[in-house]
Amino acid sequence: MRTWQIERRKRTRHLIELGGLVVKAGIVDLTGDDRTMIYGALLWMADKLQSDERDKASALWAAKGKLAFEDG
Repeated sequence: MRTWQIERRKRTRHLIELGGLVVKAGIVDLTGDDRTMIYGALLWMADKLQSDERDKASALWAAKGKLAFEDG
């Protein structure tokens, strides 16, 4: 298998895993699969992470995510 094929498969797997997190969090159902709303929420997160609230937001989100993963 060629290097570019391996890298493409890694990228594809990564994207699928990220999409799985959106589903696992219930975002798809809660938004009625409204992709503009989901994208807007992701942009809001990106804005928070680029602001002076970055440390507070990332600590809060990381703690919440860790608890959710531990709960299964």
